[in-house]
Amino acid sequence: MVNPWRGEVCLVLDGRAHVMRLTLGALAELEERLGADSLVALVERFEEGRFSARDLLALLAAGLRGGGWQGDEDALARADIAGGPGAAARAGAQLLARAFGAERESRNGGDNGGHGGV
Repeated sequence: MVNPWRGEVCLVLDGRAHVMRLTLGALAELEERLGADSLVALVERFEEGRFSARDLLALLAAGLRGGGWQGDEDALARADIAGGPGAAARAGAQLLARAFGAERESRNGGDNGGHGGV
């Protein structure tokens, strides 16, 4: 079961539910993999729709590894993602939103209890 307050998102691969979470290590891995100069640049890239299918695979793989999955991008590329590419893109967007507190802020009218969105 996922805990959205911890930034977790569920992704079903090959019929099995997995928890995704962007830990600090997962974010650092993603920054390096995608050649982003900063976390802000990384998020803007996805928000502005300037990402490729490979970028989405990297995001999902980092989130899955942050949740304890032991696979890699090649294994993810071969996996059957429930709901197809659209569901994968929505899960990636939700993962970023939860990691940076966007969902909490929208539910609280922007008040995140002084926790800086994290």
